Amino acid sequence: MSRHPPPPTLSDAPLAPGLYLVATPIGNLRDITLRALDVLAAADLVLAEDTRVAAKLLSAYGLSKKLERYDEHAAERAAPKALAALAEGARVALVSDAGTPLVSDPGYRLAREAIAQGSAVWPIPGASALLAGLAVAGLPTDRFLFAGFPPPKSAARRAFLEELAGVRATLVFFEGGSRVAASLADMAAVLGPREAAVARELTKLYETVTRGPLDALAADPRFVEPKGEFVILVGPGRETAASADDADRALRDALTRLRPAEAASEVAKALGLPRRDLYRRAMELKDAAS
Repeated sequence: MSRHPPPPTLSDAPLAPGLYLVATPIGNLRDITLRALDVLAAADLVLAEDTRVAAKLLSAYGLSKKLERYDEHAAERAAPKALAALAEGARVALVSDAGTPLVSDPGYRLAREAIAQGSAVWPIPGASALLAGLAVAGLPTDRFLFAGFPPPKSAARRAFLEELAGVRATLVFFEGGSRVAASLADMAAVLGPREAAVARELTKLYETVTRGPLDALAADPRFVEPKGEFVILVGPGRETAASADDADRALRDALTRLRPAEAASEVAKALGLPRRDLYRRAMELKDAAS
């Protein structure tokens, strides 16, 4: 396993060679971290999803750096050059248009290739629309699944949502304004009236967070033709109580391997049902099979 020394933590210390994954503001430019500014100032090269957006950020803090485009279209050309620079000991910073690189971003491929060739890769944490939305949604945060952008077409989107319906966690999606109404409608149809939240333009001037059941959000006229960038968060569905048939099937299977008491304990843990009732039923099933 490759090991690299930790990067310097003081602004006046030299920046170690490697690839730096630098989080940038998702709206408010003051959400940049001091460490991110140190890295950007010292980097030999800054790879940016959009060089114009990156140039605006750098200019706001009096920085002028060599910028090169790195997105889905430019990655094939830019990656070999960046990897060669890293192999020679360069300090390369990677930024997306907003937020943390690699989250719904092509930069993960560059990071994988840098790791594979033995270059150091450092995270420079900061703003994240995913975590900002999760923080203000008012939904469970102990377990969540980031599902990215839903498919653009309704049929594919519903199939995508069906795969997530059984996930016992808060679901987090990114969506553009032109499709937010259609996505909410499909989410309500597939996932049911779960509690949800729609966060719009987080950290920006017109930031809003709207909370409520999915069906109510899908019918909200504010989402018919909204502008901006959205994070949609959907709470976990309620667990369905196991039926008597479910319990019998599980007990019959367990009784092929275990004694009635042990089978009752196993099924009680799996289905969340009372062990005493399951033990009684296990004895009935055993006697009936004799």
